[in-house]
Amino acid sequence: MEASRGAALLTLVVWVLCTPALSTEGKRKLQIGVKKRVDNCPIKSRKGDVLHMHYTGKLEDGTEFDSSLTRDQPFVFSLGTGQVIKGWDQGLLGMCEGEKRKLVIPSELGYGDRGAPPKIPGGATLIFEVELLKIERRQEL
Repeated sequence: MEASRGAALLTLVVWVLCTPALSTEGKRKLQIGVKKRVDNCPIKSRKGDVLHMHYTGKLEDGTEFDSSLTRDQPFVFSLGTGQVIKGWDQGLLGMCEGEKRKLVIPSELGYGDRGAPPKIPGGATLIFEVELLKIERRQEL
């Protein structure tokens, strides 16, 4: 009787310890690499700033799905307001004008299981090379 109770308790302890690991399995984190730093950085990007960016987006196999460089037109958006994928809203915080980063964005912070057909399949990890050209900071009232 005592042995079976001990075995049940051990099973319960193992289950409790392993459950958090199982629930986060498969979820990957955003990876941010700084490709080019700048010496003079008077302001860093923050939520609410309007950013002017150049970017190239690729899939893990190297297939390019979009680039502002081919259009010779920077992409302009407001940071942290949901205008872009979550991986960008998180991965572009604290950036300086002239800085370049490489973002590796798991699907949960990109386009998820649906993807963005036809160029981005569901569940795709996205790789972006980005350059911050300009920060427009709205003055607080």
